[in-house]
Order: sequence, then C-alpha cells, then structure tokens
Amino acid sequence: MSSDLITLSAVAAVRMIRDGRLTASDLLQAYLDRIASRDPTVRAFAHFDPTQARAAAAATKPGPLQGLPVGVKDVLDTADMPSQYGSPIWANHRPKADSAPVAWAGAAGAIVIGKTVTTEFATRKPGPTTNPVNPAHTPGGSSSGSAAGVAAGMFPLAYGTQTAGSVIRPAAYCGVVGYKPSYGLINRNGMKIMSDSLDTVGVIARGAADCALFAAAVSGRDLGDPETKPATPPRIGICQSPAWDLAAPETQALLARVTQALGRAGGQVSQRELPAHFNQLVDAHPIIMNNESARALGWELARHPDQISEGLRERLAFGLDQPPSALQHAYQVFETTQRGFPDAIEGLDVLVTPSAPGEAPKGLEWTGDPAFNLIWTSLHVPCVTVPAGSGPNGLPLGIQIVGRQGDDRAVLAWARWVEAAIA
Repeated sequence: MSSDLITLSAVAAVRMIRDGRLTASDLLQAYLDRIASRDPTVRAFAHFDPTQARAAAAATKPGPLQGLPVGVKDVLDTADMPSQYGSPIWANHRPKADSAPVAWAGAAGAIVIGKTVTTEFATRKPGPTTNPVNPAHTPGGSSSGSAAGVAAGMFPLAYGTQTAGSVIRPAAYCGVVGYKPSYGLINRNGMKIMSDSLDTVGVIARGAADCALFAAAVSGRDLGDPETKPATPPRIGICQSPAWDLAAPETQALLARVTQALGRAGGQVSQRELPAHFNQLVDAHPIIMNNESARALGWELARHPDQISEGLRERLAFGLDQPPSALQHAYQVFETTQRGFPDAIEGLDVLVTPSAPGEAPKGLEWTGDPAFNLIWTSLHVPCVTVPAGSGPNGLPLGIQIVGRQGDDRAVLAWARWVEAAIA
C-alpha cells in the first residue's frame, strides 16, 4: 500500500529508488496523500504546490538523496517558490536564485516538496503550525513547519535553522530527530541571516541515520555510513547544564531514566557539568543574538517598522541598546568558552543533556524556552536530539547528544547508539 511508503526511513527509501524497486513519483504520491489528510490540522506549509512537486519527482536525478521529498524552512531562498521569512514585509517575495542548501539538495536528487512555516524572521511571532501529537500545543520554533511536517509523516527530511534552539527544541516537542551541526557545516548562503555569529542550518528527520544521510549529501562532508553502528559504547557525561532550574519534573525524571538506560546498554556514564564561567553564556547569548538581529534587519526597521511584531521590536531595541562594552564582553565570553569546551569534556565522547525544559507548552502564541539549547549553539558544537518517551500529557520528550565542534561524524554515530539504547 502507498501509505506504507511513508514509514520507510530515508535511507531505505533512497536505496529502493536506486535499486528500481520504487519510483520517486510513487514515493511522492504517498506523501501527498498524507499531506491531504494531515495538513489541514498541522498547517506545516507556508507554500505548497502538489503539481510542482509531481513535476520535480518526474525529473529527479540520481544522487544520494534521489527522489526524497524535502521540506524547506521559509528563511532559505527558493527561486521557484515564494520566500517570505515569516513576515508580511516579504509577502510573495520571489528570489532570483536558490539558497545554497536548496541548490545542493537538488543536486543530490532531492525534491523540494514545499516551504515550511517559520516564526517571524526565525526568531519571534509564531505562525499557524500546530503540534501533530496534540494541535492544542505548539510544535516549537522557529523551525515549526519542518519539525511538525516530519513528525506528521508529510515528508521524510526537512531543513531547519538554529540561532538559539530552533532545530533541537521543535524536533523534541514533535517527537522526531533534529541535528544542529557544527557552526558552518552546511553552507547558509541565501539564508535570511539574523545573527551572523549563531545562525546554523540544520536538518530534521525521523532518525539520526536519515539526518546523517541528508547533511552529508548537502555539505559534502564525511559524516560516516548512516547504517554502521559504533563498535564500542561511548563515554558519556550526563550534564544538567546551567538551565537545570528550568527543568520540569518530567525532564528531571527523563534524565534519570536515560542515565540508567545508557548504563545498562554498556555506556561509560558519569556526571559532568560545565565549568562555572560557561554560565556567562546565558547572558551573552541574547546580547549578541538581538544586537546582530537588529543590525541584520536595518532595512526592515527603517522602511517597515509597523510590520514588525511588537515582541520582535522590543528584542531588537534591547539589542541596539547594548553599550559597546557589553557587546565586547559578550563576544569575549563566546571566544573563551568556545576555546575551552574541549577541555571541559576531556575524557568523554559526548555529553547527554535535556533537549527542552519539558513537554511542548499549550497554545500557539509561544514556541517554548530555548534555555537548554542556547549554550550549545553559542559554543558552535554539534547537537542531536532523539525521541525519549513522553511526558504526563502524552507529548514527546527528547534527549540531546552534544559533542566537540567539528566532531559531527562521531556525534551522529553516538546519537544512533543512544537511540537504540533508550528505545
């Protein structure tokens, strides 16, 4: 049955297409059927044209992503679809060229199935997307449509971007896998940049192996064979992180439960907290993020301030109000902690830490707190969230695997190991 096709992993589906056991058009049709039944509630798309998607599937080219539908967050430019950045200022905007992530996905044989909903400029006012597990709750943000669409079975792969927690948190809230690579691993040319020091293109899928397949294909990096399992268990540091005071009871119980499961699976598990000076990132991150975002939106602030949401205008004003001394100190904190992180996890392969404070909050006006993400984004290190059960309201919980900058291949491999250990 065609409905069974959407349960295939991306790794399995592309293998079947290459072997001639499945066509790109048949795979796409299964996803189009799913979209027809689920998207009226989930509302993952900012732009969707099934006729355009079918034409792309019929013309798909060989490659590592051959025939795989991909949702593209609407802060990444597309030449043949609107790129509106979640803002009325850019309604119906049509760029001349694809962004680099979109271009390289196409070169690898992927099919852009549509543009997915983002919060306003990937930072503030939420769009209409709902959590596919419970539509009364947020899917998280800012990669709202990408995470919800993958979780609802509307496409197997999606692009997200992260400045604070915009890949990891929505993936965790929706019960899928999110991978925020090392800063700069996926080229972001053609992205609507907000914070040059932080913005990172990431990917969302149903499994860590699919994330590895996707990211390797579009980055040209060696991220390992997505189907190869590590030969030995990892050395894991359980890290509550400076955000632990915000952990809901379900998250506190989750970390304890995961710690036990990793130990039973053979992991060398120990407690490891970051040195005290890393706590300065909690204050440094919003200073840098909001100042750089305000500078990035100079044209919008000058020409269309009334079309920027009140909440975003407040954060941009906060950023612009920072004195030079505060900015200089914040950048120094970034530099010092980024340089010192390898020493902070000496003797470990990865840290394991919560992906979010708890379950997805109720309502659609707030996408949740990125407190358990912004430190790792500031450090430019790779992070992967994998599903780890559910909370008291039946909504998904995630656990986050964090490693050294540039060690993405190993972090993805350990994420697959953690997936199996806690399943």
